[in-house]
Amino acid sequence: MDEEYREILARQQYRTYRDHGAVKLCHWMKESMVHGRVCYKQEFYGIKSHRCLQMTTAFNECSLACLFCWRVQGRDFEVTDWAEPKDLLDNLIEMQRSLITGFKGDPRCDLERYEEARNPTQVAISLAGEPIAYPYMSDFLRECHSRGMMTFLVTNGTYPDRIADLDVLPRQLYVTVAAPDETTYKRLCRPKDPGAWSRLNETLAMMPSLDTRTVIRHTLVKGMNLSDVPGYAALDRIADPDMVEPKGYVFVGGSRKRLTMDAMPSFAEIKDFSHQLSQMLGMQLLNEREDSRVALIGKPGLELDVGKHYGIEM
Repeated sequence: MDEEYREILARQQYRTYRDHGAVKLCHWMKESMVHGRVCYKQEFYGIKSHRCLQMTTAFNECSLACLFCWRVQGRDFEVTDWAEPKDLLDNLIEMQRSLITGFKGDPRCDLERYEEARNPTQVAISLAGEPIAYPYMSDFLRECHSRGMMTFLVTNGTYPDRIADLDVLPRQLYVTVAAPDETTYKRLCRPKDPGAWSRLNETLAMMPSLDTRTVIRHTLVKGMNLSDVPGYAALDRIADPDMVEPKGYVFVGGSRKRLTMDAMPSFAEIKDFSHQLSQMLGMQLLNEREDSRVALIGKPGLELDVGKHYGIEM
């Protein structure tokens, strides 16, 4: 990693380890610590916002250059010396502990909540890059689970072989589907090689066979991919996920150089999209969160609380 990029990430409050692992405090973690306001994932799935480790195992590369991505783009580089899973997890937890130190002296932050935050129970493997590019993902997930930690893994779906090779799966697997067709996909997600759409469809076809909870996330950008609900429904039927999260694009980070605020859908538009999609899929609207512009649709009778689903105390 070149030093200019390292400095950019540091200014953006990333903490990096071995040039491929990274951690950054989520906005909602901060809100939870000082104002008691939690993220939609706590409301939807029962995880604890203040005990969440927002991290990535591989910020160094991604197969896409999505217009809506907050990541600094054009800085991909090869890693040959990957950290071992235990080493990576231990160091990212310590880095997060350092990042939250200031909360201890904030009178708005309850001391018990601060101490809990020092020991995360939820690992959100997303943040930046394509996490599943990390070659030891199964062992990393195993390490997290051995500590009683919940794991959510987000992937863009263009690495089906990596998913197929996992002998340990995350507790909840997200696959981002940000286009209803290949033409829209190429225009919005800007894949770096021509086979990406085909590999995404391979991943979708694999999802029904995976023995874990699965979620399709539709990141929706007004004027670009917020249409053709039947096209999304056709892809979702292939994946047969437990849940679908239609979520509006947010004007943050590097995406501000590529899009405008007008690309953010209203919550009403997200709700309308979700209502149409749920009807087509025979799913139910399970929850929604206006300030995050997100809705959750899923199969009837589903246990949403991920801890209860797995019998894990969160």
